[in-house]
Amino acid sequence: MKTNISLSSHFTYRKLFYFTFPSVIMMFFTSIYGVVDGYFVSNFAGKTAFAAINLVIPFIMILGGMGFMIGTGGTALVSKTLGEGDRQKANQYFSIMVYLTLILGIALSLVGFAFIRPVSIFLGATEQMINDCVLYGRVVLGFTTAFMLQNVFQSFLIAAQKPHLGLVATVAAGITNMLLDAVFVGIFQWGVAGAALATGISQCVGGILPLIYFIRPNSSLLRLTKTKLLLKPILQACGNGSSELMSNISTSVVSIIYNFQLLKYIGEDGVSAYGVIMYVQFAFAAIFIGYSIGSTPIISYHYGAKNHAELKNMLKKSVLLTASGGVILTGLAFMLANPLAKLFVGYDTALFNLTSHAFRIFAFSFVLAGFNIFVSSFFTALNNGGISAAISFLRTLVFQTTSVLILPFFFDVDGIWMAITVAEVFACIISAICIFAKRKKYRYL
Repeated sequence: MKTNISLSSHFTYRKLFYFTFPSVIMMFFTSIYGVVDGYFVSNFAGKTAFAAINLVIPFIMILGGMGFMIGTGGTALVSKTLGEGDRQKANQYFSIMVYLTLILGIALSLVGFAFIRPVSIFLGATEQMINDCVLYGRVVLGFTTAFMLQNVFQSFLIAAQKPHLGLVATVAAGITNMLLDAVFVGIFQWGVAGAALATGISQCVGGILPLIYFIRPNSSLLRLTKTKLLLKPILQACGNGSSELMSNISTSVVSIIYNFQLLKYIGEDGVSAYGVIMYVQFAFAAIFIGYSIGSTPIISYHYGAKNHAELKNMLKKSVLLTASGGVILTGLAFMLANPLAKLFVGYDTALFNLTSHAFRIFAFSFVLAGFNIFVSSFFTALNNGGISAAISFLRTLVFQTTSVLILPFFFDVDGIWMAITVAEVFACIISAICIFAKRKKYRYL
């Protein structure tokens, strides 16, 4: 099969799989940064250090999530502009987004470095955990710019019709992370500092290599040019990509609330068990997020080109793929509950039993997660950031927060584990209503 699939193509299942597969792998490798850190820290530094990095990761992800906002919102704007036939303006918008990422990344690194200690205390770090929280946080936050660039280029390389270059950069970053974790944590015994350093260096690989590619003359649709930081495209892109930022912030806030509840009901073991589940959720959700990132430029392009038949085609195929994937991943989660719990916390019998039990309850959430993630991204691709942000906000912050606070009154600790599934059910209803309500405006049904 030819590899030169363009955004203007009619996408069969085969072409759609081929075009989005690099994005899925990219997001999967991005998701395993924390997983690999967690594995080595848990097994070589102990469960207190493991709980410490799980406590501060939500704060780190909130700052790095700015890259997802710029990347997804900017890619939708650039792809739409390409669909309209204005390549020069598309390159100008692309350059603005990259320069904005560099400036914002440096600023957020400084903010995070200064506030990581009070934030860790606010998040509930115990006296035994606080030093590990601060050390891990400060090292990782020093690489925020590289992390944001990696998130930005994951989207833009697809719009540039070079998804495989993004795949190469992200796989290289993932392998770098795994090897350095083994050396820094496993061999040198540097603990949380080694894990953080391994993550930061790998993010440089994933963020700086694509930057060099776009600076140099290249064969893609996009390249960096000299431009001013124009306010209008920045506001348009950030407004449209606000759903991804909202989703990232909401997920992090919800994780913080989960940790508060688990510290209240179980203690440190609850935070460790939740950390294991979150690693798996990140990896599984990365499949859906990767597909959404890969398909968004296609949808935006055909929206800009007013090709309604291809919008119908993309919606139909995407709903079927995400629904099928949800069922498969739920079954896989059930099968992997014991092996994964053993991999991370097998050294502690009580913690192992708690984790595997919680994982099986949590697994049902994957059935509907893919559909909800795609619908939010679908509206981002249509440059309707309001609906996309509303779906993300309700799905994560409102429904999950409400569930995790209320359900434990009725189901004790099990209520915490089932909260996300309840939230996905309500989010699915909202997503379906939005799809139906806007069918005439965008003509995708």
